[in-house]
Amino acid sequence: MNFNASISKKFNTDILVIGSGSAGSTAALAASRGNVKVSLVERYGFPGGTSTQMLDTFYGFFTPSDTPRKIVGGIPDTIVNSLNSTGDIFLRPNTYGAGTGVNYNPERLKHVWDMLLTQNGISLYYHSTLVGVESVGEYSTCVFFHKGIGFFTITAKRVIDATGDADYCHWANIPYEKAGDNEPAQSMTTTFRISNVDHASYEKAGGKEMLKQRMAEAFEKGTHPLPRKEGSAHEMCQPKCISTVAVKVVDLDPLNVEEITKAEIEGRRQSFIFEDFFRSEIPGYENAKIIGLSNQIGVRETRRVYGNYRLTKEDCMGAKQFDDQIFLCGAPIEDHRKGDDGSSETFWQYVPNGGAYGVPYGTIVPQNSMNTWVVGRCFSATHDAHASCRSMAQTMSMGQAAGLAAFISLQKDHDAKNIPIKKLQDQIIEIGGILQVPEKIADISRNGWSNN
Repeated sequence: MNFNASISKKFNTDILVIGSGSAGSTAALAASRGNVKVSLVERYGFPGGTSTQMLDTFYGFFTPSDTPRKIVGGIPDTIVNSLNSTGDIFLRPNTYGAGTGVNYNPERLKHVWDMLLTQNGISLYYHSTLVGVESVGEYSTCVFFHKGIGFFTITAKRVIDATGDADYCHWANIPYEKAGDNEPAQSMTTTFRISNVDHASYEKAGGKEMLKQRMAEAFEKGTHPLPRKEGSAHEMCQPKCISTVAVKVVDLDPLNVEEITKAEIEGRRQSFIFEDFFRSEIPGYENAKIIGLSNQIGVRETRRVYGNYRLTKEDCMGAKQFDDQIFLCGAPIEDHRKGDDGSSETFWQYVPNGGAYGVPYGTIVPQNSMNTWVVGRCFSATHDAHASCRSMAQTMSMGQAAGLAAFISLQKDHDAKNIPIKKLQDQIIEIGGILQVPEKIADISRNGWSNN
């Protein structure tokens, strides 16, 4: 694609991170050391991706069992500690199956990401969208669009694709699988937040179990046109506020402009159906109202890049360990899909015995590329493995490893496939990352967060 005639500005960098979600922001922070120039491009006006656009809970820090272990550390701890310092987190018990979650204030998190990125000297380009890749080789030149200056380029020695949709890999002709080609893609979700909830009345009436029962009844009887029989509604850091993962939009392609438009409209429609349901059927919600919808509908999977290794369901359920592992995951397979009765439900499968598996370095290194890493939900995994390893503690861990790997690769001019793994692992451990499941049981009391 030839943009040369309309390029308004040209920039250069050592490491280019595209997408400032939890994976991309962490990658940029990990890479920003020494004299290396790091640039981070984001299509929205704020960082954080899913962590700030639609969710308010980090999952994956702890294994979901009666004897939970803390299996993620390093820069992800820095993020949570920054939120904790202003009273903007609490630990939420394992109420919906994914283990203890770190609930946070997503508006504060935008500020935390901003501050850490700027303090570490990272060049930020907000409101900028990747629209093409001009060249790939020893250097990669990427073309972005900003509505104020039009097209501009950034030429980089190393690229980390943290776009979620593997946009860089798509434009650079790096092979990938599209979700839905071989098995149904996971559903999409518009999250919404509700204010003026009386938590005491809700809990007195039965809390989660009561909500589960009444949702199922409403679905089966058709008293409210809900898309599913189950969904989560959980307390937020903000008093009397609730955050939900209840909307389910299926059978639409988020990479198709017409279908993603329909999905956005459908997600908002369902949100207000749920508002009516909560107000009329759930004690404590009689005077509640929606105060915010996610910035966009939440997309769980689109493109999954083919890497030097592909994580599988067998790896996850077998709690497999690898010589080149770069982080751990104990999250269950959490597959949001359409059920046999037409409802959109969540299907769970747990790592046996509360265990955790290792994720190898090859899952973040694409085939057929020497200067690229992929992090976040476009990393190399099968559908089932992806449904386990997509929690934000794990995507931050991917970013942490990729950022360090990119930095290491520049020191001795290693390509992405051939960096010294032991050196990478040592640096992950040095900054607090965890590569072996600890024996110590984690403190998961409401205010029990610590960085060790």
